[in-house]
Amino acid sequence: MTVWLVKLQRQPVVETFILNQAFGLSKMARLSRWQTRAFWSVGTVAFYPYFCYTYPMKKEMLLELSDVHVHYGGVKALAGASVSVDEGEIIAVMGPNGAGKSTVLKTIFGLAPIDTGKVFWHGKPIFPVTHEAAGRGIAFVPQGRRVFRHLTVRENLEIGGFIIENKKELDRRIEEVLEIFPALRHKINAKSGTLSGGQQQMLAIARGLMIDPKILLLDEPSLGLAPKIVKEVFTAIKEINQRHKTAIMVVEHNLKSLLPIATRAYVLDKGKVVKIGGGQEVAESDILEKVFMGKL
Repeated sequence: MTVWLVKLQRQPVVETFILNQAFGLSKMARLSRWQTRAFWSVGTVAFYPYFCYTYPMKKEMLLELSDVHVHYGGVKALAGASVSVDEGEIIAVMGPNGAGKSTVLKTIFGLAPIDTGKVFWHGKPIFPVTHEAAGRGIAFVPQGRRVFRHLTVRENLEIGGFIIENKKELDRRIEEVLEIFPALRHKINAKSGTLSGGQQQMLAIARGLMIDPKILLLDEPSLGLAPKIVKEVFTAIKEINQRHKTAIMVVEHNLKSLLPIATRAYVLDKGKVVKIGGGQEVAESDILEKVFMGKL
């Protein structure tokens, strides 16, 4: 495709510009040196033909914790931790027991009191309050497969969608989460307490998805599950991310399952972030051995 770009003055040969909506393309296009050729110019106005292609624009930062300190009683849980999540990312949060991993999730959701530091949502500082989290699009699935055992699967899902007032929309959301977790479909009217451990974990995640969250916080989703079910859970996590572009932050000890699908990984130790990198980069480094063996 050839696009005519009018330049008011000469710029460097590598150009970045927004394609006009008339071409049906509104994403950034970056052009290399050989693609930049002057067609003709008059004074300081130059016309250039371009062969164009597009690449995704930089993702917006969805959430950020900046220099956050949290303590429980006399115990320091976070000691100046800084974590960020961009739209559509899968973030792995790793570290030994007591490193502060779960506290990161609880801080985001408003369950952990912040001593100092700030939390930003779409670049704006917020004071995390639990009852406001769902409205912002934050869903939290704590560890332990916490379902309402005496309620049916459907009733659990309806509770997850408590902010949805329209019944048709509620039914649509239930159908969407059942597509991700088909094992729950034939159990829809069964009491949640009768489900297997794996099915209960799927239900807990499905309930969190009912608000169509912008970010899903998962605390140890594979804890206590059989290897086959672990694989199904992480397949579902990847599908949720790809299908709905939902950002997901996962605290997990099963690094073999998590790191291959993680966009980025944070390694915590004693409440501090000691390593940030791509999932594969962290997997290949020696930082995990050092942290888990107490060699830092």
